[in-house]
Amino acid sequence: MAPDAPRPVAPEAPRGATCLVSTTLVVNGESHELELDPRTTLLDALRDHVGLTGTKKGCDHGQCGACTVHVNGRRVNACLALAIAHVGDAITTIEGLGQPGQLHPMQQAFVEHDGYQCGYCTSGQIMSAVALLEEPWGPGDAEVKEAMSGNICRCGAYGNIVAAIQDVRRKA
Repeated sequence: MAPDAPRPVAPEAPRGATCLVSTTLVVNGESHELELDPRTTLLDALRDHVGLTGTKKGCDHGQCGACTVHVNGRRVNACLALAIAHVGDAITTIEGLGQPGQLHPMQQAFVEHDGYQCGYCTSGQIMSAVALLEEPWGPGDAEVKEAMSGNICRCGAYGNIVAAIQDVRRKA
């Protein structure tokens, strides 16, 4: 191209137009074909596109832990993760842990120890607590509190949450 020649300009997308990308997420062992805006968070994909509303949107800034899910067995704040970054990953939500009548041991312990009050943070608390079981934390309550420090309970049920986690740890 000659130095003085006008440069070709890519046509602009119409205002308000959104570019969608085809995405496949594997959630609780089930494959979901989705068309998502590339900016969609994993949290919004799970709630709004897959229809799994057990994962809660608390602060939407990664500060409260209500949106905690497992990605390849590790806990992740779903509000901070882009959905398209998790194509091919194994995503587990609270709905994938247990079912009514056949709860995961951590879910059962939360019931037995009254590890919830309003319940809004409960799914994130349980997901973090289940992940904690596979992480190298010490045996004491102080270590459990540190491991769970990314999950906030506005009702203050921390003592009951720690008791539930320690109960499952003792039985494991």
